Amino acid sequence: MIVLDILGYIMISIGAFFYFLGGLGMFRMPDVYNRLQAGTKATTLGSFSLILGVGLANPAWLMKAIIIVTFIAITNPVGSSVIARAAMKKGIEPVGRKELVEVDQRPSEGGEDE
Repeated sequence: MIVLDILGYIMISIGAFFYFLGGLGMFRMPDVYNRLQAGTKATTLGSFSLILGVGLANPAWLMKAIIIVTFIAITNPVGSSVIARAAMKKGIEPVGRKELVEVDQRPSEGGEDE
């Protein structure tokens, strides 16, 4: 029983870490498509780890956790595809390589580097 609790808490921690990385990706990515990818990965991996961790820490909920993970596995890719398609139909263009290079070559705000 103690092994399942430890494994459950490790899975919950992994899920929290993936949610942190997804939030960081949403903040740092340049356009809607990259942000969508970061958010989808965080939701998928973070939710799977977190929900299965709760299921392992409390074995009475394990079957419910597996059902929830299955629904997320089915609905998450569909939802992200619909959002990406709506953005494309709205005319939002992905940031290209040229725009990224121009952003990287701008002078720094502080003036001359020392």
